[in-house]
Amino acid sequence: MRFHTTVYRLNEIYNEYKDEGFEILDFPCNQFGKQAPGTTEEIQEVCRSKWLVPYQIFDKIDVNGENASPLFEYLKAEQPFKGLSGKGATKLKLAIKAMRMNYEENDIRWNFTKFLVDRQGNPVRRFEPTEDLGDVKDAIKELL
Repeated sequence: MRFHTTVYRLNEIYNEYKDEGFEILDFPCNQFGKQAPGTTEEIQEVCRSKWLVPYQIFDKIDVNGENASPLFEYLKAEQPFKGLSGKGATKLKLAIKAMRMNYEENDIRWNFTKFLVDRQGNPVRRFEPTEDLGDVKDAIKELL
């Protein structure tokens, strides 16, 4: 799925469920093909002005490696990587191979990996960036 399509769909999902207590927490990361260059402030400005992102955008972090955020270490441990599937999986696998990106077993493979967390803070599901956002939306509806 293309970047702008993903952002717009996430915006729609957020706007549909925010009044029921649903939140999206966005953590920019530049570890995947350098797709999030710039400072946190620059990223926030682009997301707000160009992509109309209405949800919280946090500081830029690492999600893999020795400097990985403890939050993402926890999320990855609770919801391990199960493989890439869905539309675009083959293309993403080739991009990862071409960039010679090496991963630990449960590492996040690419931007827009999503974790669904319940109201008590328990990670209940991991969605890879190639998974259909309709499936994400269905899981959110079920959890709410």
